[in-house]
Amino acid sequence: MRCTEERSQLQNKEKALALLKSRLLVIAKEQRASEIAEIRGDMVEAAWGQQIRNYVFHPYQMVKDLRTGVETTAIADVMNGELDPFIQAYLRQENQLVEN
Repeated sequence: MRCTEERSQLQNKEKALALLKSRLLVIAKEQRASEIAEIRGDMVEAAWGQQIRNYVFHPYQMVKDLRTGVETTAIADVMNGELDPFIQAYLRQENQLVEN
């Protein structure tokens, strides 16, 4: 870093250090923003058309995960919180995306 705007060497040094500090702060903020973006991943807004699962109670019973295509007729189990088949299929799908 070099600064020769002032007459005094001390003032030039102080100005150069202030400029260096501001640049380092900008770099640190950019790195923090990229880390936060990496942690968040793809943010998807919850809106109509962004369904995860379809639940059919009548005339037959079925739950279908729209992301992975996994289907089950054990709708009572799913309604009681048994989501393991859906979670495992989603994790397998995500793992395949990471490997490719």
